[in-house]
Amino acid sequence: MTPPPPQPPPSGPNPAADSAADPRPGPGPLVVLFGATAGALGQDLGSDETDLILLVWQVVEPRSRQVGTLHKSLVRAEAAALSPQCREASGLSADSLARAEPLDKVLQQFSQLVSGDVALLGGGPYMLCTDGQQLLRQVLHPEASRKNLALPDTFFSFYDLRREFHVQHPSTRPARDLTVATMAQDLGLETDATEDDFGVWEVKTMVAVILHLLDGPSGQLFSKPEVVKQKYETGPCKADVVDSETVVRARGLPWQSSDQDVARFFTGLNIARGGVALCLNAQGRRNGEALIRFVDSEQRDLALQRHKHHMGVRYIEVYKATGEEFVKIAGGTSLEVARFLSREDQVILRLRGLPFSAGPADVLGFLGPECPVTGGADGLLFVRHPDGRPTGDAFALFACEELAQAALRRHKGTLGKRYIELFRSTAAEVQQVLNRYASSPLLPTLTAPLLPIPFPLAAGTGRDCVRLRGLPYTATIEDILSFLGEAAADIRPHGVHMVLNQQGRPSGDAFIQMTSAERALAAAQRCHKKAMKERYVEVVPCSTEEMSHVLMGGTLGRSGMSPPPCKLPCLSPPTYATFQATPTLIPTETAALYPSSALLPAARVSAAPTPVAYYPGPATQLYMNYTAYYPSPPVSPTTVGYLTTPPAALASAPTSVLSQPGALVRMQGVPYTAGMKDLLSIFQAYQLAPDDYTSLMPVGDPPRTVLQAPKEWVCL
Repeated sequence: MTPPPPQPPPSGPNPAADSAADPRPGPGPLVVLFGATAGALGQDLGSDETDLILLVWQVVEPRSRQVGTLHKSLVRAEAAALSPQCREASGLSADSLARAEPLDKVLQQFSQLVSGDVALLGGGPYMLCTDGQQLLRQVLHPEASRKNLALPDTFFSFYDLRREFHVQHPSTRPARDLTVATMAQDLGLETDATEDDFGVWEVKTMVAVILHLLDGPSGQLFSKPEVVKQKYETGPCKADVVDSETVVRARGLPWQSSDQDVARFFTGLNIARGGVALCLNAQGRRNGEALIRFVDSEQRDLALQRHKHHMGVRYIEVYKATGEEFVKIAGGTSLEVARFLSREDQVILRLRGLPFSAGPADVLGFLGPECPVTGGADGLLFVRHPDGRPTGDAFALFACEELAQAALRRHKGTLGKRYIELFRSTAAEVQQVLNRYASSPLLPTLTAPLLPIPFPLAAGTGRDCVRLRGLPYTATIEDILSFLGEAAADIRPHGVHMVLNQQGRPSGDAFIQMTSAERALAAAQRCHKKAMKERYVEVVPCSTEEMSHVLMGGTLGRSGMSPPPCKLPCLSPPTYATFQATPTLIPTETAALYPSSALLPAARVSAAPTPVAYYPGPATQLYMNYTAYYPSPPVSPTTVGYLTTPPAALASAPTSVLSQPGALVRMQGVPYTAGMKDLLSIFQAYQLAPDDYTSLMPVGDPPRTVLQAPKEWVCL
């Protein structure tokens, strides 16, 4: 005989039947939860960093369609001041909140009452259900983190009623635009309009919406809860393309902040694996910024609401960023870094200030056996310059947080004669440091000039040049041409001169040679105080003579023009003739552009027929203010090439000064409070001309000799 066909399951729920035998058991008990803070409400809940003041909840059993007792509890806030919006909506006062229990006590009562109600309705594990994600992600988790409270596991997963409603009614409106009132209106539910108890109406309406959704045709409701990550997952960034809708930039971080500190600031929001990239400055140190990548755009939007929230006593600015910026900071192509970071779930520490001679054995001995490095020497990564020279930085891997904390206790411990700094680090920081050292040196070097060599400046007093002051340090020649606009067509060939400081960095000044004085004046009138990259730039006419003075090391200000030190008559001491000239350090590619006669010979001639002063070569004097380098023979400093003085310059120098055995010394940067004794103490062991140090010499006075060749050394 053929067995009879199976009978279809009975339609509709059977509250008396056991839940395990129910053919469509549905979700477990739901705890409908509503909360409010002392500040903003609705979509902006938690955006103003105010404390929680109210919790209202009720348990719903979806399988039996039964509901538990409705509970309401006030929470005592540290700052009892209520916003006008909250005071009007809730009807609460500071006095009523002052008598309430603190948050930790309220959470204990919540767990006890929910467990009792769930047991009365049949038991089983329960799940929270909220109107939106702000209450848990933006209020409860951040406040618990600030107060060092440990939330129960039930607060790390929940159902978002707006999303569940949107699953069954996708054509109404986006989930983020839904509210309790609009959901009830779309379903045609009748609500109690006389209920004026704040929070109670919201919970009762949410329960009615849930019961109506459970009676609908969709079987996908309450099946995929929202999850709040309990721990930030470290690791390298393995994505080549990052969605720009998931990245933010945080500014104003304390310099000692780690990726875990940043993740704690964004607690409640889900950060992608390895999604915290701390940014470094030009010197390889943290600059107080970080790029954070979240798992989706909704988490990013919630993160933007934490703009100017506090980390300790500092407020943090949060802005939008792009995926390209994140990949640039967190990504890397070094195989050495990839091997180092291949060990997952490791804590990374950065060691800074190591002796250049330190090796793996020295670092392991410094850390000690109580905090072993993962893999021994293989768990260390030394940072080196492209030529192999050590930088004094290294990274170390540790298997767990306890070992890393033990290693951090060695902060500022001594290795050899140096103290070592230890910091928590990230995979993104490892990538940045290695990439920065591998691509270019931290300090910029002298670049080849753009002008043909030699390129003498024609002296003249006609104001056919313009001076740009206050340029952004990142400004390039292309930026200047775009800034000048139509006036750029009147610039002479090779007429843009950027002024750099003694470290080779932009000083914010530039000189432009125009075709005529009229064109220079027109450009100054058109572009003066025009903005370039959010900075206004001063554009003033000047002469070629004034330009050459500044480019040669002089100063030009409202008080007048100070000549460059190289224009002051100076003599090389007689002993300089015995020194051997060092090879010029102008780059090889640049030196190939110069005629051989323009560079100094390999050795100086000991018997010079005339006194010789030294000027930097034309390759650099148009581009760098070398005030600190005058006067100097070719042996010092060794950072630039020097050319001998043109005969015309020596012929124009005062013979009375050149015939004296001593030399004039110019002192810059003297403190305003310095007296005569302070100045004389600098020249210990040198004999001063007795008649020439009775008074200070202003900069504008005629040059006089104040030093003579030492007759004998005196120990003071």
